[in-house]
Formats: sequence, structure tokens, C-alpha cells
Amino acid sequence: MINPFQTRFGAIFWNEVRLNSKRVAPYLLMLLFSANAILWWGWGPAVARGWATNSDFYISRNMGGFSIILGLPIFTAVIMGDPVIRDFKLGIVPLICSKPISRATYLLGKFFGNFFVLVCCQSAFAFTFFFLQAVPFKGMVVLPWRVLPYFKHFFFTVIISHLILAAIYFTVGTLTRNSKIVYGLAALFYPLYIACGLLMRPLSIWWKAFIDPMGFGARNSFEPIEPWHQTAEFLNQHAVSYSSLLIANRGAMIGLSAVCLFILYLRFSITERQGKPKEFSWLSLSTASEGVYASDRIDLLQTDSTFVRPSLADSREPLPRVTVANEKFSDNLNKLVAAVGVEFRLLRAERSLVILLPLALILSIFDVAFFRVVPEVSYSATYAGSTANAMLLFLIGMSVFYTGESMHRDRELRIEPVLWSMPVSNSVLLMSKFVATLALTLSLATLTGVTAIATQFLRGHRPIELRPYLLTYSLILFPGLVFLAAMALVLNVVLREKYLTYAVSVGVAAAMFYLYSMGYLHWLYNPLAYHLWKYTDLIGANRNVLLLQRSYWLAVAILFLALAHVCFARRTSRTVLFAGK
Repeated sequence: MINPFQTRFGAIFWNEVRLNSKRVAPYLLMLLFSANAILWWGWGPAVARGWATNSDFYISRNMGGFSIILGLPIFTAVIMGDPVIRDFKLGIVPLICSKPISRATYLLGKFFGNFFVLVCCQSAFAFTFFFLQAVPFKGMVVLPWRVLPYFKHFFFTVIISHLILAAIYFTVGTLTRNSKIVYGLAALFYPLYIACGLLMRPLSIWWKAFIDPMGFGARNSFEPIEPWHQTAEFLNQHAVSYSSLLIANRGAMIGLSAVCLFILYLRFSITERQGKPKEFSWLSLSTASEGVYASDRIDLLQTDSTFVRPSLADSREPLPRVTVANEKFSDNLNKLVAAVGVEFRLLRAERSLVILLPLALILSIFDVAFFRVVPEVSYSATYAGSTANAMLLFLIGMSVFYTGESMHRDRELRIEPVLWSMPVSNSVLLMSKFVATLALTLSLATLTGVTAIATQFLRGHRPIELRPYLLTYSLILFPGLVFLAAMALVLNVVLREKYLTYAVSVGVAAAMFYLYSMGYLHWLYNPLAYHLWKYTDLIGANRNVLLLQRSYWLAVAILFLALAHVCFARRTSRTVLFAGK
């Protein structure tokens, strides 16, 4: 019998596992998921309502919440988005495919190796939740020990739900060879999922349950109970069973995952995709005629061997003057402008923006474009406030992922030593990334504002006022964008590992939004002013207080930029520069 771990597939599989074991991000995800399990176990609604923390109902409820609430779809993209992209960046795909390895073996080994790592990270939540049965807690109801419900709900609710997401992310990342498209799709998951749920309301429960990747539509068909209106005794003894509809939904997700991988197998190629073919020039090259060629005769004349010493007095050309680079502020400013121009050209050539910007734009105005708008002060104020809140998730995603890619792009392309050897200061290298990210997020905010004004005009919600848009976007959005760009920059500089930075960023964002949903909305830890303001605050007596709060976050952003400059790995002190003098 052939040992599967000694096959070519097993070699690729375990190689991916070993590579991920050397990264920090999987361990950080495990720690984050375990901490979340402890939080939901001891400080969730179970203790207050008398729910048993190891009951079938509570295990199923927590597994369902874990699969979508804590940003798990985005973490799935971090693990599954670029396994093949890394090989292309290292230039080893042609070498691998030159071996006796089929495309199917290579792709399946890559996919299942990284998906195994993802499941190991996710299982930290389930194992922590399982072992907490042995931990006593005051006022907590605990039933006799059980094992099967943890495995059953984890497999059906978490693993299969993220199998289809992993297949989609892996397919898109491998075919486009652009990790930013994958991260953009992950950031768009929540708005797309909510929008699809709203658009599918007229459909029957069968259609909604069948095409729901997370399975919540099918769960509602067999679990119509409302836990907030049931007694604790009923819920503790309630057995969660899986209907044929949910089993069909889970089978459909497995089938769709196989279809995604089959499409990837058909479309995958190891060669680089060429752009528009260039016009070729035809050259008429005549063949050389047969014959022997010889140069003309050269008379060899005797040279005088007497050496004449040159006189320095005869030299009339003065020596060139040498100045120290970066001596003036204008020199650094010119270099910063040039570096920002390079970043803008790279952004303009970025293929992911062609897909992600229109999607983010549409979803940001989705609420005001397709649903009833009830004006609070005016229609313009309502449109401005609604779009400002709707685009927060996209702005966070753009700041985190585009800053991370730009900071680590030079290292992945192996040109970082060349850039660091240039006579430019650290501030030029860092501020160019910061300005490019800030300009990108400002572009999205500006386009969203213009589209909101056009939508308001087309829907006939007049009068159209520019002042609410200007006040909302300048006083609320702009300080938040500066803070996001600065925080993304300092995290990349301090952590120095792209996937670790992504995991920390997504984890912090998920934790903050969780705290906000629990009612903790103080302005000292709310940089985006989420649910902290109304338009009346911008034009009323609280305006000065709000300005002070937003100025505080601008100051924090400046502090982050200074910290990034201090912690930057490149050292350019004068003692190092002139050590060999």
C-alpha cells in the first residue's frame, strides 16, 4: 500500500505546512481565536441567561458566530490567497513544473497544504472551547462532558463554509497572480453577503438556503426557534439536528469548491501572461558570401621610448566641486515628489483597482441608492453620513493591504538593497508610501461623494447642498484616513512581516468593532468616530469638541509616523556613511 505522505502530492502538502510553520501569522491567529473562545465562554450571554456553555445549542451558536463575526473570511484570504503567487515571485514555478509533477498534483498540494494550516488555526477556537468544560466559573451552567457536538458543528459550520471561500480565494489569486485582488474580495465579503441577502429576499427559502456559502439560510429553515424568547431549560436540552436542506447546502459548497479547483486546473499556466502584442519589424539579413577577409596593411613605426613627465601647471581645467547629498530641504522635497510619482505610477498600473474600486463604490452607496432615505436635517446630510459610514470597511482594507503590499513589494522583487543604497533619507522612502496610500483612500472617498451627489440628484431628493458633504468628509473621514495610513505604515515597519501585519490589523479591527457593538464608543479609542457623531454636531455647539477629538487622532497619526521613522530597519547615520573614509 502506497503511503500518501511519500507521494509527490504529500511532498508538496508537507512543504506548505513546514513553510507556514515558520511564519508568525498562523500562531497569532491561533492565539487570537483561543482568546475569542475564552471571551465568548466566560463573558458572553450564557452566564447571565443560564445557558449551558457545552450545550448543543450554545456550541452551534458560537461556531456559527465564529465562522463570520470575527473576520474569519478575511483571515482565510490571508492564508489561502498567495501560495502560488509566492512561487512566481521567487521564480521557482518553471523549476518545479520541470520536474515529473503534474499541474493537478502541484495545485492540489498547494491548496490542501494551506487549507490544512487554516483548519489548524481555526481549530484553536474549537479546542479551547472544548477544554473550557473543565474550568469552573461562578454562576456558569455546565452539562456532562461531551465531544461529538464540538467536532460536528465545527466541521459543518466552519470547515465547509470556509472551504468554498478558500477555493475562491486560491483560484482568483493563482489566476490573477495579484494578492491585492484577493484581499479586496475578502474586504468586500461582508457588504456583498449583506447585499445578496437583501436582494434574495423575494426568493424562496430553497434558493436562499442552497446558494448561501455560510449555510445560515438553511439553518433558519430547521432551527426556527428564537433563543431570546426561550427558557434556559429548553435551550440546554435542545438538540440541534441537521436537515436534508442543510446537508444539501453543505454538499453543494463542496461541489462548488471542486468546480473552482477544476477551472483553475484548466486555466493555470506557468508562463507569464503577455499584454498587447507589439508590432514586429522584419529585417532582411543577407548571408555572408564565402571568402577570406583581411585588414589593410598597417605600418608599424618605432616609437620614442623617452618618457615625458606631464606638468600640472599646464592643466587649465579646474577640479569639479563635490557637495554632500540631501544638504538642503529642497533636495529631499524633490526626491519625495519623485518617489511619490513612482508610487502613483505603480498604483495606476495596479490591476486590482479596476475591480475593487467600482465594487467598493457601488456598495458604499447601495443603501441610499436602493432603499428609502429618511432625512434627519437634510437629504444631503443624510446621504453624506450614510456613505461615510458605509465605506469605513473598504477604507480600512485599502489602508492595510495596499500599505502592506507597497512596503514589502521592494523586498519581494529583491530591489530593496538597490533602493536603500540610493542617497535618499528614510523619510522619503516612508512618506512616499504614506502619501500614496492616503491619496488612494481619498480618491475612493471623493468618488463616493460625487456618486452620492449624483444619486441624490437622480432620485430627486433636493435641494443638493455641498456643505454637508464637505463638513462630513473633511472633519470625520479625513482624520480617520490619515490615522489609518499612519497606523498601517508603523505596523509594517515594526512587525516587518507582511502576513503578521495583516493578521494583527484584522484582529485589532475585529476586536474594536466588537467593542463598539457592545456599546464601548469612547472617542479615546475610536479613531474613525464610529457612531460618535451626527450632522447636528458638525454645525451645532458640539463642533469645537468634535474638532478637538479629531485633532487628537491627527496628533496620534503624526506620532505613528515619527515612530515608523525611528524603527525603520534602514540605518543612514553619518558614522556609518563615513566609516570607511
